[in-house]
Amino acid sequence: MNFTNSPLVNYTKISPFRTPNRNHAIDTVTIHCVVGQCAIESLGELFQTKECSSNYGIGYDGRIGMYVEEKDRSMCSSSASNDHRAITIEVASDTKEPYAVRPAAYNALIRLLVDICKRNGIKKLVWSTNKNDRVNHLNGCNMTAHRDYHSGKSCPGTYLYEREGQIAAEVNKLLGVEDSAGTLGTSESTLYRVQIGAFSDCKNAENYLAKAKASGFVGFVIRSDDNLLRVQIGAFTSKQNAENYLEKARAEGFDGFVVKTSNAAQSEPKKSVDEIAREVIHGDWGNGDERKKRLTEAGYDYYAVQARVEELLK
Repeated sequence: MNFTNSPLVNYTKISPFRTPNRNHAIDTVTIHCVVGQCAIESLGELFQTKECSSNYGIGYDGRIGMYVEEKDRSMCSSSASNDHRAITIEVASDTKEPYAVRPAAYNALIRLLVDICKRNGIKKLVWSTNKNDRVNHLNGCNMTAHRDYHSGKSCPGTYLYEREGQIAAEVNKLLGVEDSAGTLGTSESTLYRVQIGAFSDCKNAENYLAKAKASGFVGFVIRSDDNLLRVQIGAFTSKQNAENYLEKARAEGFDGFVVKTSNAAQSEPKKSVDEIAREVIHGDWGNGDERKKRLTEAGYDYYAVQARVEELLK
């Protein structure tokens, strides 16, 4: 087995608490929360004395530290077998539930996961809402959680745990995976999302989405039942968690409500409405009913794209 380390690392301090030469190929990722908005240097010092470690850590500012090389097993998940096959990542977080992480740290996590997958031949991240799928790597599931192996742990905390499927979808999109949903679920086949804003103009909706992303939210534009363009953010299996997320959005100046959506149908489109509209103008999506059918099957809002096409042509 040949192992490399991430070129995204800003700081290295190898922990003595590790097992040299992992005994399994890397095929899994395990995301943890630090329970502290710390810098990567502080986390590195902690792993010099506390009998635990992780392969990587992400500070509150988005910088990335390495504490155990990928060729070695970290001591992170309360499971030696999991740590031998997983890359473990500690992410700086708040000290109280839901253990939220800052946008810079979240974005760095996505970049690091993409890099890990590319270098280790992981073609797609798959998260399951079913613990049995996770710990037994069933149905292609290759994302685990600390809480899976330690009943007294809530790690990675509600904030990251509720976003595991969303994280998988974002990473898969950057990996170029056609089906980027990345979430398995048995009884939990629906998600709750927060719907914000109401626009008749596509460009205004896209600008509102950009504003939401700048505030740390992740989402996309859809056409809602009232025929208005809205931004949907978050993805939760629990309605209460979605309601809590709505309160956070309101605190940032975004008003809206919670909607129940299909787990499979609401993965984020691979390109922006603006990009697709320009492709339509170029003739890449055909005309008339054919265009509508192709855009819809590809997961895009036909009416939103058409509205943007008209704006560009003007």
